[in-house]
Amino acid sequence: MAEHVESEIKLRAPGPEAARAAVARVGARLVGARHFEDNVLLDDEGGRLRAAGKLLRLRRTPDGARLTYKGPRIDSGEVKARPEIEVAVAEPDALQSLLAALGLGPVFRYQKYRETYAWEDVEIVVDETPVGTFLEIEGGVESIRSAAAALGYGPADYITDSYTALFFAAGGSGDMVFSQ
Repeated sequence: MAEHVESEIKLRAPGPEAARAAVARVGARLVGARHFEDNVLLDDEGGRLRAAGKLLRLRRTPDGARLTYKGPRIDSGEVKARPEIEVAVAEPDALQSLLAALGLGPVFRYQKYRETYAWEDVEIVVDETPVGTFLEIEGGVESIRSAAAALGYGPADYITDSYTALFFAAGGSGDMVFSQ
């Protein structure tokens, strides 16, 4: 996949049922059933990617794995926008070993349950994480605003932080994983 700019916001929901109810009220259609995701962020020992505002993520789901590069944030006002390149990975364990041989090892792991919906020209996801439930809206800036308003949220509700930042802001330490 060629590089594109991903624009998104998160909205905090009281829980998964409330998030699903909001999505149902606007008539969004389910395009991806609820599934578990295990994500590992990779960087070198000096944190060079993080220091440059970049991210390399290896995501594993029941349907496969994807390696994602996200570039530095672009100033886009109230939504988070950043360049993104994503590729499917057939052998995630082998890829992680290869990246480790190049000096890129795990620096943070986070998990979530995600279900994906389509509404007009945006993607809306319900993310259940160890730090709460979130609606995430991805699309064009005006479409994101329209979707958020339809869901009952305004600009003051927009969250542009990553799940990593939200985890540490909530007092988390270590990795953001569900307790076994």
